[in-house]
Amino acid sequence: MSDCYIGEIRMFGGNFAPVNWAFCDGRILSIGEYNELYSLIGTTYGGDGVTTFKLPDLRGRVPVHSGQGPNLTNRLPGSAFGTETVTLDTTQIPAHSHVISAGGDGTVADPTAHYPGNSVGFNLYSAAAPDSTLNPSAVGPSATTGAQPHSNLMPTLCINYIIALSGYFPQRA
Repeated sequence: MSDCYIGEIRMFGGNFAPVNWAFCDGRILSIGEYNELYSLIGTTYGGDGVTTFKLPDLRGRVPVHSGQGPNLTNRLPGSAFGTETVTLDTTQIPAHSHVISAGGDGTVADPTAHYPGNSVGFNLYSAAAPDSTLNPSAVGPSATTGAQPHSNLMPTLCINYIIALSGYFPQRA
Protein backbone atom coordinates (compact mmCIF):
# COMPACT_ATOMS: atom_id res chain seq x y z
CA MET A 1 0.00 0.00 0.00
CA SER A 2 2.97 2.30 -0.53
CA ASP A 3 1.83 3.39 -4.01
CA CYS A 4 -0.64 6.07 -2.94
CA TYR A 5 -1.19 9.80 -2.63
CA ILE A 6 -0.99 11.52 0.74
CA GLY A 7 -4.58 12.07 1.87
CA GLU A 8 -5.97 9.28 -0.32
CA ILE A 9 -8.87 7.47 1.35
CA ARG A 10 -9.54 3.79 0.75
CA MET A 11 -11.80 1.10 2.12
CA PHE A 12 -9.88 -1.58 4.02
CA GLY A 13 -11.24 -4.92 5.23
CA GLY A 14 -8.71 -5.39 8.04
CA ASN A 15 -9.24 -4.56 11.70
CA PHE A 16 -6.03 -2.49 11.82
CA ALA A 17 -4.65 0.42 9.81
CA PRO A 18 -1.56 -0.53 7.77
CA VAL A 19 1.75 1.27 8.31
CA ASN A 20 1.60 4.92 7.14
CA TRP A 21 -2.22 4.83 7.09
CA ALA A 22 -4.74 5.80 9.79
CA PHE A 23 -8.40 5.06 10.33
CA CYS A 24 -10.75 7.85 9.25
CA ASP A 25 -11.98 8.17 12.82
CA GLY A 26 -11.73 11.90 13.46
CA ARG A 27 -8.53 11.65 15.45
CA ILE A 28 -6.47 14.77 16.14
CA LEU A 29 -3.00 14.88 14.57
CA SER A 30 -0.05 17.21 15.02
CA ILE A 31 0.52 19.65 12.17
CA GLY A 32 4.27 19.47 12.83
CA GLU A 33 4.34 15.68 12.49
CA TYR A 34 2.00 15.45 9.47
CA ASN A 35 2.68 18.77 7.71
CA GLU A 36 2.19 17.42 4.16
CA LEU A 37 -1.20 15.91 4.98
CA TYR A 38 -2.19 19.11 6.79
CA SER A 39 -1.25 21.17 3.72
CA LEU A 40 -3.80 19.12 1.73
CA ILE A 41 -6.77 18.88 4.11
CA GLY A 42 -6.12 21.72 6.58
CA THR A 43 -8.87 22.06 9.18
CA THR A 44 -11.63 20.83 6.84
CA TYR A 45 -12.50 18.16 9.43
CA GLY A 46 -11.58 20.14 12.55
CA GLY A 47 -8.60 21.00 14.70
CA ASP A 48 -7.24 24.36 15.84
CA GLY A 49 -5.14 25.01 12.71
CA VAL A 50 -2.23 26.13 14.86
CA THR A 51 -0.83 22.90 16.21
CA THR A 52 -3.51 20.33 15.36
CA PHE A 53 -5.89 19.16 12.64
CA LYS A 54 -8.39 16.32 12.47
CA LEU A 55 -8.78 13.39 10.11
CA PRO A 56 -12.19 12.85 8.55
CA ASP A 57 -14.53 10.84 10.78
CA LEU A 58 -16.32 8.25 8.63
CA ARG A 59 -17.45 6.07 11.54
CA GLY A 60 -21.12 5.32 10.89
CA ARG A 61 -21.17 7.68 7.89
CA VAL A 62 -21.53 7.27 4.14
CA PRO A 63 -19.11 9.40 2.10
CA VAL A 64 -20.53 11.47 -0.75
CA HIS A 65 -18.79 13.69 -3.29
CA SER A 66 -18.72 17.38 -2.40
CA GLY A 67 -20.41 19.91 -4.64
CA GLN A 68 -23.89 20.32 -6.02
CA GLY A 69 -25.46 17.83 -8.40
CA PRO A 70 -28.47 18.72 -10.54
CA ASN A 71 -31.45 19.64 -8.33
CA LEU A 72 -29.47 18.79 -5.17
CA THR A 73 -28.17 20.75 -2.19
CA ASN A 74 -24.59 22.05 -2.32
CA ARG A 75 -22.37 19.96 -0.01
CA LEU A 76 -19.07 21.41 1.18
CA PRO A 77 -16.02 19.26 1.99
CA GLY A 78 -16.13 18.27 5.65
CA SER A 79 -19.86 18.93 6.09
CA ALA A 80 -21.93 16.22 7.75
CA PHE A 81 -25.66 15.77 7.23
CA GLY A 82 -28.44 13.21 7.62
CA THR A 83 -30.04 11.51 10.58
CA GLU A 84 -30.45 7.90 11.68
CA THR A 85 -34.07 8.22 12.77
CA VAL A 86 -37.00 10.35 11.63
CA THR A 87 -40.25 11.24 13.34
CA LEU A 88 -42.96 12.10 10.83
CA ASP A 89 -45.67 14.60 11.66
CA THR A 90 -49.00 15.16 9.95
CA THR A 91 -47.56 17.84 7.63
CA GLN A 92 -45.29 15.20 6.04
CA ILE A 93 -48.03 12.68 5.30
CA PRO A 94 -50.17 13.24 2.18
CA ALA A 95 -53.91 13.65 2.68
CA HIS A 96 -55.82 10.43 2.09
CA SER A 97 -59.07 8.73 3.04
CA HIS A 98 -60.44 5.25 3.54
CA VAL A 99 -63.83 4.61 1.99
CA ILE A 100 -66.06 1.80 3.18
CA SER A 101 -69.31 1.14 1.35
CA ALA A 102 -72.36 0.31 3.43
CA GLY A 103 -74.92 -2.20 2.16
CA GLY A 104 -78.03 -0.62 3.65
CA ASP A 105 -79.58 -1.23 7.04
CA GLY A 106 -77.99 -3.92 9.15
CA THR A 107 -80.18 -7.00 8.87
CA VAL A 108 -77.67 -9.81 9.45
CA ALA A 109 -75.45 -10.57 12.48
CA ASP A 110 -72.97 -12.78 10.54
CA PRO A 111 -70.25 -10.96 8.49
CA THR A 112 -69.63 -13.97 6.19
CA ALA A 113 -70.28 -12.87 2.58
CA HIS A 114 -71.96 -9.65 3.75
CA TYR A 115 -71.10 -5.95 3.65
CA PRO A 116 -70.92 -3.48 6.55
CA GLY A 117 -74.41 -2.20 7.16
CA ASN A 118 -75.84 0.99 8.55
CA SER A 119 -76.02 -0.34 12.08
CA VAL A 120 -79.46 -1.26 13.42
CA GLY A 121 -79.38 -3.01 16.82
CA PHE A 122 -77.12 -6.07 16.87
CA ASN A 123 -77.32 -6.71 13.16
CA LEU A 124 -74.19 -5.02 11.81
CA TYR A 125 -74.11 -6.53 8.32
CA SER A 126 -76.32 -6.44 5.26
CA ALA A 127 -76.92 -8.94 2.47
CA ALA A 128 -77.78 -6.06 0.08
CA ALA A 129 -75.22 -4.58 -2.34
CA PRO A 130 -73.56 -1.32 -1.17
CA ASP A 131 -75.87 1.66 -1.65
CA SER A 132 -74.17 4.37 0.43
CA THR A 133 -70.73 5.42 1.66
CA LEU A 134 -69.85 5.09 5.31
CA ASN A 135 -68.56 8.26 6.94
CA PRO A 136 -64.74 7.86 7.11
CA SER A 137 -64.66 9.32 10.61
CA ALA A 138 -66.80 6.42 11.82
CA VAL A 139 -63.86 4.04 11.44
CA GLY A 140 -60.17 4.49 10.83
CA PRO A 141 -56.90 5.33 12.48
CA SER A 142 -56.66 7.87 15.26
CA ALA A 143 -55.23 11.28 14.42
CA THR A 144 -51.98 10.51 16.24
CA THR A 145 -49.67 7.55 16.02
CA GLY A 146 -47.52 8.35 19.03
CA ALA A 147 -44.92 10.38 17.11
CA GLN A 148 -42.39 7.60 17.47
CA PRO A 149 -39.20 7.80 15.38
CA HIS A 150 -38.50 5.14 12.79
CA SER A 151 -35.23 4.03 11.20
CA ASN A 152 -33.97 6.08 8.28
CA LEU A 153 -31.01 3.82 7.39
CA MET A 154 -30.39 2.05 4.12
CA PRO A 155 -29.09 -1.54 4.22
CA THR A 156 -25.47 -1.18 5.27
CA LEU A 157 -22.25 -3.17 5.62
CA CYS A 158 -19.56 -1.70 7.84
CA ILE A 159 -16.00 -1.54 6.55
CA ASN A 160 -13.04 0.55 7.67
CA TYR A 161 -11.94 3.67 5.81
CA ILE A 162 -8.25 4.55 6.01
CA ILE A 163 -6.33 7.65 4.95
CA ALA A 164 -2.73 7.73 3.68
CA LEU A 165 -0.42 9.64 6.02
CA SER A 166 2.51 9.46 3.60
CA GLY A 167 3.12 8.70 -0.05
CA TYR A 168 3.24 10.81 -3.20
CA PHE A 169 2.35 14.46 -2.81
CA PRO A 170 -0.46 15.06 -5.34
CA GLN A 171 0.14 17.73 -7.97
CA ARG A 172 -2.77 19.99 -8.93
CA ALA A 173 -4.11 19.44 -12.44
